[in-house]
Amino acid sequence: MKSLLPVLTVIGAIVALWYGAAVWLNSQWTLDQAARAGREVSLVEILADTMAQERPVLPAPHQVAEGLWQGVAGQKITSKRSLVYHGWITFSATMLGFAMGAALGILLAVGIVHDRAMDMSVMPWAIASQTVPILAIAPMVIVVLGGPPLNLPPLFAKAVIAAYLTFFPVVVGMVKGLRSPETMQLDLMRTYNASRAQTFWKLRVPASLPYLFASMKVAVAAAVVGTIVAELPSGAVAGLGARLLQGSYYGQTIQIWSALLAAATLAAGLVAIVGLIERLTLGRMGMAR
Repeated sequence: MKSLLPVLTVIGAIVALWYGAAVWLNSQWTLDQAARAGREVSLVEILADTMAQERPVLPAPHQVAEGLWQGVAGQKITSKRSLVYHGWITFSATMLGFAMGAALGILLAVGIVHDRAMDMSVMPWAIASQTVPILAIAPMVIVVLGGPPLNLPPLFAKAVIAAYLTFFPVVVGMVKGLRSPETMQLDLMRTYNASRAQTFWKLRVPASLPYLFASMKVAVAAAVVGTIVAELPSGAVAGLGARLLQGSYYGQTIQIWSALLAAATLAAGLVAIVGLIERLTLGRMGMAR
């Protein structure tokens, strides 16, 4: 219970600040409506109205929670209004992009560690690639892959954007991990007359796993962001990004915040799954942290 107290305190403070901000931002509409009607409103009336507006500037926490509940449990999962349905679309592209980006990052890291030419040429380009805003390249990727002559499905185009944000954390973490063995350990492998492949599989790879899993936690969260960004300019009708866009078109702020929390929950869940796999893997190797 003592360990939960700090967490609950922080959550309580965030909720209190959220309610305060909702009253402050939404009260202007209440005051404007009262001024047009030529009447005065009390503080109690202001508080009540700011907590129940249909299209508030900032929805109150209970409004977002209700919208999230309706989107998850209040609809059939096949309904176009269901957050489960939209979440699955985003999840599918995220997982494909994460797999592609992680595989590319690991392959590049192996090449960078074992080939000085790749280290001097590929690594600077990998770093430079992350300076390009994702919002700038997402429309171009979607047009190139989704239009003729390729005409690839939208799922693959979104996955490419997710992979773009995924590979960099993985390649940086994996390079750091593969280079983490100390000189003494490498000299010991040479003493055993170990081949380069044996040194790689028996020393470098096990040493790199903590770094790899740490980078994959960052990468999987970035993959969710990449998928949602890819859904915005593509005219997608499904996915959490499309749900955000629809909400912005019609001023449905509660829908926007519900979709945001659903995306955050999805990212947190994926990070937790990677963490669980990390504990199981490192535990079996006797490297539990």
